[in-house]
Amino acid sequence: MRIRRLGWAGFEVAAQGESLVIDLLQTPEGLFSGTGLSAPLPEVVPLIAKNAALAGLCTHLHRDHTDAEALRQALTPEGIVLHPASIGGDDQENFGLLKAEKELAESGLRRREVSNWEVLDIGPFRIAAIPAVDTLGDPQVSWVVEADNQRLIHLGDTMFHGYWWRAAHRHGPFDAVLTPINGPTVSFPHAQPASPFPATLDAEHAAVAARLLRAKMVVPMHYEGFHLDGFYHTVRDELARFLEASQGEEYRVEVLTPGQSLQL
Repeated sequence: MRIRRLGWAGFEVAAQGESLVIDLLQTPEGLFSGTGLSAPLPEVVPLIAKNAALAGLCTHLHRDHTDAEALRQALTPEGIVLHPASIGGDDQENFGLLKAEKELAESGLRRREVSNWEVLDIGPFRIAAIPAVDTLGDPQVSWVVEADNQRLIHLGDTMFHGYWWRAAHRHGPFDAVLTPINGPTVSFPHAQPASPFPATLDAEHAAVAARLLRAKMVVPMHYEGFHLDGFYHTVRDELARFLEASQGEEYRVEVLTPGQSLQL
């Protein structure tokens, strides 16, 4: 199994001549279209091949993890988008989901809601949805992907939680853990009062989460990207902090810049 980092939280995963994509983002500026806002954008690189992926796995339906047009270009005509099941609620509760949901609906892509702990087989890949926790209470999973006797888990942008041991027991140990490290604090109008705690795994949380998942290798992601004063405030030097926090751990750290690949 081979992985290629596309930037932000996006990855291509290939095995036995087939591929899938996880948390694909090709137009980061699309997150702000129609809002009048702007922010520094993460570097992203294009797919190796268009209309080749069997599935697009979305950890959650936030626009920076679910780029509908990019998914349309990535997937085969029979390809499918997998994402967490809805938990209901009105538009205020689901404000963070509305943009990606609208774009997905307009794309005409095949979709399937996946429940926590559900396991599916698609081509050479065995895929499992692991419970995760979103800072806004939106549905989120982490994706386990297994092929060629190798296993990875992609943590989306989850916060720290208590499912690590169950995930390791049921699906681990993991040859690779792909983890967010930027730990922003957020303050959005539909989620007030704001929390002062990290909205995703920060460097120290990520280092421990990888240990609990029994990682053999860790690939940091979800850093050096968006920063929006008053709304999405990131900690600087995220990668350096993670490298320091992971010193002394049994796993090794592999830093992939956008476009770099790694054979598991």
